[in-house]
Amino acid sequence: MGYSKRIDALCALLEKTDTFADVGCDHGYCSEYMLENGLCERAIFSDISKGSLAKAEKLLSAFVAAGRATPVLGNGFFGVPKDVGEVLIAGMGGSEIVAILSDKKYGFMPKRFVFQPMHDSEKLRRYILEQGGYIERDFTFQDDKFYDVLVGGKAEGKTVAAYTEAEYEFGRENLRERPEAFLLRTEKQLKNIDKYLAISTLQEQSREELTARKAKLQGVLSGETL
Repeated sequence: MGYSKRIDALCALLEKTDTFADVGCDHGYCSEYMLENGLCERAIFSDISKGSLAKAEKLLSAFVAAGRATPVLGNGFFGVPKDVGEVLIAGMGGSEIVAILSDKKYGFMPKRFVFQPMHDSEKLRRYILEQGGYIERDFTFQDDKFYDVLVGGKAEGKTVAAYTEAEYEFGRENLRERPEAFLLRTEKQLKNIDKYLAISTLQEQSREELTARKAKLQGVLSGETL
């Protein structure tokens, strides 16, 4: 698609819809992808940063002029209608995404979403499944760094299978399908734990916690943790 590997991976998960919202749009690349490929009639792109929004407005100026793209300066779902067809939130922490979804004034569970949390993925998974959402994709990919991505939407009568505690922590698709990026990240985490365990002055409580974490990660790699 011509963007970074991370942006390409996110764009590949987006589907055709009437209205698309890119919350925390940064440069606006994903909105450009949706509009240029005829995947949405209208895009709303928002950011809390004036600088980021200005970059996106410049990129999408022709679509803005044509009335097909609307810039919004604001936080979270401010300016995003609750009946929007698809929402992308990428590059924020999972706790920040939960705060957006649960905001008393503007928050809602989107009909369809693609979320790419930078951390706190477990907290985001729990919120989605406990607040009337479902998750259809939930995996790790790599573009220099490792990224989690969750795809799903508002359940609206769908039967949603409960997650296990391990699935909340690591992601259902990661544990079942074992993508290469997820296994590489787990191996890296294990190496980092071994480095800490090699420190002779490490406090006993920390050593016990790290040893327990190491055992859990080893279970992930062996396929025992489900």
